[in-house]
Amino acid sequence: MNLPIVAYGNRILKQKCIEVHQNSPEIQKLIEDMWETMENSNGCGLSSSQIGKPLQLFVVDSEIIYENFTIEDQILNFEKNDKGIKETFINAKIINTSGETWEDYEGCLSIPGLSQKVKRPWEITIEYFDTDFIKQTKTFTGLTARIIQHEYDHTLGILYIDHLKSLTRKLIESRLKKIINGNISTGYPMKFL
Repeated sequence: MNLPIVAYGNRILKQKCIEVHQNSPEIQKLIEDMWETMENSNGCGLSSSQIGKPLQLFVVDSEIIYENFTIEDQILNFEKNDKGIKETFINAKIINTSGETWEDYEGCLSIPGLSQKVKRPWEITIEYFDTDFIKQTKTFTGLTARIIQHEYDHTLGILYIDHLKSLTRKLIESRLKKIINGNISTGYPMKFL
């Protein structure tokens, strides 16, 4: 089911999310709905809080971005042979980050029409459960690591704009108010205050 995306301004986006229990009712259906919602919104990541469910659950599809890279993009910016991932993360915890950082533009389905540069670690190691509730510990780099960090932040009640300098936040304030008031149009359903 294609669900509406919660718009910036809703308090749920600033909440710390709660753990998912293996016996949570209909968790697999929720995960399916999240994948459908993300794909129909042309996103590459989606946290359950963005559909109104404050759970430690998010999905990431960096494959779709890698498929559209030119060879030059791949060589200049990303690891050789990295093809991206299509993965569900349950009760994730980042356990290590590299000292090396990089800046790149980020956007968010809950904050449509805006993107800003955010500095993030190049490499992360993360523990999480997959859809079968099997514990995983994996290391990711580059763009995939960026998307995971962005979605992981959602589970902590942090938005990418929280990483911006105060002057940059001031410059986009009027556009954020338009989102809060629902004065925008998107190609996907949204839920405003």
